Amino acid sequence: MATRAPTSGTLPGSIDETLALLAGASYVAERSLATALFLALRMERPLFLEGEAGVGKTELAKVIARALGRALVRLQCYEGLDIASAVYEWNVPRQMIAIRIAEAQGGARRDALEAQLFSPEYLVKRPVLRALEPSANGAPPVLLIDEIDRADEPFEAYLLEVLSDFQVTIPELGVVSAAAPPIVVVTSNRTREVHDAIKRRCIYHWVDYPDVATELEIVRRKAPGASESLSREAVAFVQALRGKGLFKSPGVAETLDWARALAALDAVSLDPATVDDTLGVLLKYQEDLARVRGAEAAAILEEARAAAA
Repeated sequence: MATRAPTSGTLPGSIDETLALLAGASYVAERSLATALFLALRMERPLFLEGEAGVGKTELAKVIARALGRALVRLQCYEGLDIASAVYEWNVPRQMIAIRIAEAQGGARRDALEAQLFSPEYLVKRPVLRALEPSANGAPPVLLIDEIDRADEPFEAYLLEVLSDFQVTIPELGVVSAAAPPIVVVTSNRTREVHDAIKRRCIYHWVDYPDVATELEIVRRKAPGASESLSREAVAFVQALRGKGLFKSPGVAETLDWARALAALDAVSLDPATVDDTLGVLLKYQEDLARVRGAEAAAILEEARAAAA
């Protein structure tokens, strides 16, 4: 008997329901990933997803928000990210205007303003702080902390309070806590090692490249314009390409882009000329393109055809 996905807004009650929830949103997941997600939801712990770029880590957070009817709050990490950009800052221009108005009015107005300048009225809420508040429908949002490995280590350390207790401390206001914990998904492309203290607070899962059957199912769902035979050849080609020791192997995102591009060209099957002309959809570094294009691509294509047959 097929497992039904939970209704919108209801958390899955089992691993099978979690798989059904993801499948209902056209996200093809292995059972191990569904297990990690189920445990993160059940235990109210952040889910830490690590793996190569383009394997579906960010997409999972989007799917969770969409499937559960939650708002998605995204914090895109980068070098130099600070609290003012990620958590909160004070609206200084508005504070200055209020000060000038109070000075002009003088007396009691000026005294009253001193107690108001650092009130929520003048607070600018950034993604982390917004994620501690319920969405418009009253449900906690999904907080996506994307590519945490790109942030600096001091900011990573700051996140410990958020990931441990779902709260932030604002010196002028005190502790701001979530009434109900948000669903937190943290991703890393492993451009550097993330500190163990972050990982200890999370349910960890390594997202690998999918096997042939899984990737083919993803292409069927996400790139329906490509024929079955073309999809098989494209997936087999990408799978073979990943074993060639390239500087940057194509992820699932590139496979989908390539399948859509081939469909847009009305390709029925792969041939060496079409592969050479469209390699830039799959490979993003000139060194990889120069290495693969031509005879190497033709050889990989023959290997892919044999695997897809």
